[in-house]
Amino acid sequence: MSFFQAAGVNTFERFTLEPTHEEWRSARVARGQLRDQRFQLPTGVTDVIFDRARLVNVDFTETRFVGFNAYGSDFDGCDFSGTAFEQPLMGSTGTGIGGQEWDGATWPQTVFRDCTFRRTRFAQQTFFGNVRFERCVFDRSRLRNQTSTFEAEFVECVFLGRVRSMNFWGRPAGRDQAVLGRDHNDFTGNDFTDAELDDVSFRHIDLRAQRFPGLPGCALLDRIIERVRAVLPLVDSWPEARHREEARSALEFLAGTAREWNDDQALVSPARLGRKLPPALREELFAAFRRTTSDTSPDRAASPRGPGPAGR
Repeated sequence: MSFFQAAGVNTFERFTLEPTHEEWRSARVARGQLRDQRFQLPTGVTDVIFDRARLVNVDFTETRFVGFNAYGSDFDGCDFSGTAFEQPLMGSTGTGIGGQEWDGATWPQTVFRDCTFRRTRFAQQTFFGNVRFERCVFDRSRLRNQTSTFEAEFVECVFLGRVRSMNFWGRPAGRDQAVLGRDHNDFTGNDFTDAELDDVSFRHIDLRAQRFPGLPGCALLDRIIERVRAVLPLVDSWPEARHREEARSALEFLAGTAREWNDDQALVSPARLGRKLPPALREELFAAFRRTTSDTSPDRAASPRGPGPAGR
């Protein structure tokens, strides 16, 4: 049963775009269903609240939203290519949406299903809120400096291009679980094969249930704490104290986060082992870190295990 059916909302209700009850706001409130056409904003309007609306195969390409607030809405097969979100609330958890009262007991979820976000401009620090993305494509979207993603779910989505400084969470904050109606966020089947991940954090997520770049410079590994201990003699053999300190600090952080967040697993690249290290030292440490044996001496001939499912 969909949210609309559960809430007793007529999913075939006529689509309306009306002013809010708040006279000081220039926003329009979208309700009802719109399908198979372009979304047209009235002249001078750039702030829209989608209040339990359903939009199917709607064209949002190149639309500029100063304000975009979605509350308990569905977007199916919509195209957001080139769309600019300046102050978005992708899945609002606020009160008084469009003059409607919030019961305080639940946060209705907004769902984007089979939508395209190609070269979409997301504002930095976008508030994602209670939102779910299913089978969506994020193709060279501006996903950078995105840390307000605590309640967001991603299922079978494809990420292309650079994703920088972004957090993905498999577990919402404890204080929010009651109003969300769940104690975990679905995060499975996502494809990062052709994504460039830079400072991306996966927290309480099964990394083996995702697809990651099959590149020499990136590996999904298990037994992170054991591997850290194994490479410390190599680090201690380096002549420069600043290099030893940089590597030890990076390894300590990697081990701590892998233990706390991902059952002693991590997606590892040379940069994660010390961004300030000389490239040659980073590659040496990365090669040693990937070896399946605990013997990481420089002259050891063991071959590293290739990227893919975490090695046992």
